[in-house]
Amino acid sequence: MQAPPTARDILVLAQIVDLVREAEGATRSWIEAETGLGRAVVNDRLAEGIDLGIIEELEPVAEKGRRGRPSRSLRFRAEAGVILSACLGAGSMHAAVSDLDGEPIAKVFRNIDVSHGPETTLRLVHRTFQRLLARAGSDPGAVWGIAVGVPGPVEFSSGRVVAPPIMPGWDGFDVRSWFHERYGAPVWVDNEVNLMAFGEWARGEPQERRDLLYVKVATGIGAGLITNGHLHRGDNGAAGDIGHVHVTDDRKAVCRCGKTGCLEAVAGGWAMLNRLEVAARAGKSPYLKSLLDERGHLILSDLGHAEAHGDTIVTTMSRQNARVTGQAIAGVVNFANPGTLVLGGGVMRGTSLFFDTFRDTVLESTIELASRGLTIRPASLDFYEGAIGGALLAVEQLFRPSTMRLWLADGDPRVRVDEIHDAA
Repeated sequence: MQAPPTARDILVLAQIVDLVREAEGATRSWIEAETGLGRAVVNDRLAEGIDLGIIEELEPVAEKGRRGRPSRSLRFRAEAGVILSACLGAGSMHAAVSDLDGEPIAKVFRNIDVSHGPETTLRLVHRTFQRLLARAGSDPGAVWGIAVGVPGPVEFSSGRVVAPPIMPGWDGFDVRSWFHERYGAPVWVDNEVNLMAFGEWARGEPQERRDLLYVKVATGIGAGLITNGHLHRGDNGAAGDIGHVHVTDDRKAVCRCGKTGCLEAVAGGWAMLNRLEVAARAGKSPYLKSLLDERGHLILSDLGHAEAHGDTIVTTMSRQNARVTGQAIAGVVNFANPGTLVLGGGVMRGTSLFFDTFRDTVLESTIELASRGLTIRPASLDFYEGAIGGALLAVEQLFRPSTMRLWLADGDPRVRVDEIHDAA
């Protein structure tokens, strides 16, 4: 009877799995050279990885400069499990089921309303996950991890929403436990814009991998910052809540958070829609008036269509709001000095007017050194950057060597959920 692997064996196996995941065409001899481990140790650990279904040995390949029999290449079995991810905005959701490399297998967009509260909203997310799993040909038993982004501050270590300005009924809600009870898998919860920032940093185009600041302008306004490849969440999870910085002394600019003068109250999508509905009802925008009469309310995508139709009310407001937002973000650029600034969110559905004005304002308002070499671009992942970022976050958390050592001996992270959560 073979003895169970020791703690050191698991650490070595975790190191080898990490190498196979990151390197294309890894072989046994290459692993020996990279790690300095002996052939017998490498062979034993690889045998365990293969038995666990995490590593697969492929057909032999000839290595340049090496005599003897060709080596078999190794690959990480990204199909061994799946990741569920959902990125929730105030009024919309992008969700995906992905493989263990973070590549989407199936994805979907849905309208939601987080003001309906956590139970109603998360039941909708759960039903969406079930449909995605069916489309992907998977079942809940294949889920190795779940990532959920919400439009408010999050205590990352516990998965609880903390004092969200625009999410009534969510304060203190344990999103992690809600999904763990239904799937039995590890769950990570973060602010939605953090997931968007991570998705663009890891998979966005062009692939620069410099420090990145992501700004979302949709119903609300938020930001996410990546430095040295790591998300900056702040001490209490409030980092990036740029929408609630003070930008005006106008007492009429009342924000949904209850304060006055917030950036969101001036330039957020909900504030724009409120003002435009008033203008449309007054007959100042025939195009929006027709949509209002037909539907009873306006949505963010209407603004892009109105711009394309040459609506002067919308174009004027869009330029003004882009300038206000650009000026606020210029201060963040001066402070954080990112190499890449990405603008995303519903404001990007339509013409380039908002982006062009935003970019020009940032460049005009930042100090020369902070803007030197700065890339300013629109989001590039077709609005799925948050769902992609969530999947990648879960993969990163699962396959860190320090986390892998907790569950590799079992071959399934679902048997060590509490320990994995504690290690986050």
